[in-house]
Amino acid sequence: MTLQEAQQRVDEWIRTYGVRYFSELTNMACLTEEVGELARVMARKYGDQSFKAGENQDLSEEMADVLWVLICLANQTGVDLTKALEQSFEKKTARDKERHRNNIKLK
Repeated sequence: MTLQEAQQRVDEWIRTYGVRYFSELTNMACLTEEVGELARVMARKYGDQSFKAGENQDLSEEMADVLWVLICLANQTGVDLTKALEQSFEKKTARDKERHRNNIKLK
């Protein structure tokens, strides 16, 4: 699935099952919440904490939740994520094409 297809599918789902998008501020709060849930799984799986009994351990589910809400925000604010990601690649390449190769910390 492309980013454009994902944006279209989320929009179709919202209009079919979700009635309407939550407000942009509500979705920003939801995005923060979902990133926190992803951080919790990461901290327990790769950090020093352990999982609690019955706690979600599925990174893919949490990442998908983050992506879902991000796509909602993009749809609501008129952001074409494909175009935005292409621009981000261009920006990062122009800015960092030698920076990381020359970083002795990464060798």
